[in-house]
Amino acid sequence: MTTSTTVLGLGAMGSALAGAALDAGRPTVVWNRNPRRAQVLGGRDAVVAGSVEEAVAGDGVIVVCLFDHRSVHSVLDPVAAGLSGRTVINLTTTTPNESRELAAWAAERGIVYLDGAIMAVPQMIGGPGSAILYSGSLTAFEQHRPLMDLWGASSFFGPDAGMASLYDMAMLTGMYTMFAGFLHGAAMVGAAGVSATGFAELQVPFLAAMTGQLAGFAATVDAKDYTGEGQQSLQFTETALAALLRATAEQGVAVEVLQPVHDIVRRQITAGFADHGTARIFEELRGAR
Repeated sequence: MTTSTTVLGLGAMGSALAGAALDAGRPTVVWNRNPRRAQVLGGRDAVVAGSVEEAVAGDGVIVVCLFDHRSVHSVLDPVAAGLSGRTVINLTTTTPNESRELAAWAAERGIVYLDGAIMAVPQMIGGPGSAILYSGSLTAFEQHRPLMDLWGASSFFGPDAGMASLYDMAMLTGMYTMFAGFLHGAAMVGAAGVSATGFAELQVPFLAAMTGQLAGFAATVDAKDYTGEGQQSLQFTETALAALLRATAEQGVAVEVLQPVHDIVRRQITAGFADHGTARIFEELRGAR
């Protein structure tokens, strides 16, 4: 007999996780601070708990998908004494050190802890492209993988509970800076009356093509060979970025997105690396000279 899955937190993501479990016919208990959010899932045969104590009273895995690290503690701390021997899968967005703190907190109380980072939006859960990264207890990962695979492709990154979060944060850094770069460019052409939609039609395939350069950058960084043939020099990149900054100002657009990149390159040049490849800014970001 399949034990129940308890989902604590029914925002858009928590509701999607619980919904996928229900779609697969898994007994599911749900709780949310605002009980109105549980009504839809209750109509789909979820057991709606009136309190956290009631929600965790069973013997199944506990899935936590709350607002932040503090909210995880505010929800679990009062019931922690009764969770010894239970498994908690935390899918709340937390920093690597926050994930490690939760793992240590769980270990002190005999709770089996698995941390997860969701690389998808709620609408993707259970569908193509959805992926979740995990770290922490390998036993929990293996035991509950049938449940987790309902949500998306599951990958395990080792016993350090902070590793899933670290990968997540690193990947989201690239995503948010890409979004900011697109919006910067859209603002530039927008000053000339071009719609953001029209700009996206050109920008999307260009950025997709540029991602092909990432593997080359990665190989250069891993080899720490910034003087090899075929690399665009920091001097060339600084000249290009300076021109982009001038063009930005000419369009009346703020430079806050682009200026820091230029400044990083400039500092590497000042440090004597003008002829090195642009990938050397990796060393600047790490604080190396």
